[in-house]
Amino acid sequence: MINEGVPHRELAERIERLAGARVESYRRVEGGYTVALRLLCRTGGGGSFFAKVGTTPLTRAALRREIHVYERLRGDFMPRLLASEDDESDPVLLIEDLSEHYWPPPWGGRQIELTLAQLDALHGTKAPFETYAQVHGAGVPNWLVVAEDPAPFLSLGFADANWLGATLPTLIEVEESCPTAGESLTHWDLRSDNICLKDGRAVFVDWNGACLSNPRLDLGFWLPSLAYESGVEPEEILPDAPEVAARVSGYFASRAGLPGIGDAPRVRAVQRRQLETALPWAVRALGLPPLAGKRMV
Repeated sequence: MINEGVPHRELAERIERLAGARVESYRRVEGGYTVALRLLCRTGGGGSFFAKVGTTPLTRAALRREIHVYERLRGDFMPRLLASEDDESDPVLLIEDLSEHYWPPPWGGRQIELTLAQLDALHGTKAPFETYAQVHGAGVPNWLVVAEDPAPFLSLGFADANWLGATLPTLIEVEESCPTAGESLTHWDLRSDNICLKDGRAVFVDWNGACLSNPRLDLGFWLPSLAYESGVEPEEILPDAPEVAARVSGYFASRAGLPGIGDAPRVRAVQRRQLETALPWAVRALGLPPLAGKRMV
């Protein structure tokens, strides 16, 4: 029986063929920040698995990249791959069902420790992957983007033009001292919705951004959302990292005020939320003047 919005019979047949099992029911999984189709699939005898399907140009490209990662990487820091198919119209990824395990928040100290330990294991894994520049592009430093067009950032109300003018030279200089290049395997999309706690270990999902990069930066991008959800400030986990604070805060500052993305409608809201903790981190780490804005008092 097919229910809850599987788009067409052909896709259902492909999922069953890849799984090697008859699917008794499908349930759409809400969440995520793109319009990719996410399905919890239940088979006879109580079995289940998770299916992810690319449905737009953006989500198809991201899922193809994720399939590429799953085909080249194994580790207990990632879900078990069941099957995949890089179809031209609707690529499909099948992985183990993690829905019955713990997805923070809330965060406790032990859960943070498990996640940090697994991040160390990930960063220590040797894998022949592409570099950050090959996957994500070189790009322009984030705070330099803000300097060239400050209106989107200022529209958020985190700081005023006087504060921005006084701090931009420092923010740009310190960010440029933080390399994205590195030899460590990195995830590059760490947030609580991509972290599951299972059997005493952390499991990370959404692998399309994985590459060889700077492990301190990979960790640093998790810390604003952790601070927002737990109250644990970034410097409690990553002290003496002004360059990471500058690059992470600049990433969100240069994007959060931009127009929404049709294929990823929740992204800007998440970026604004992470900027709420990333920007004060940068202020503390770099010894900048207090924020002067409507949202930061």
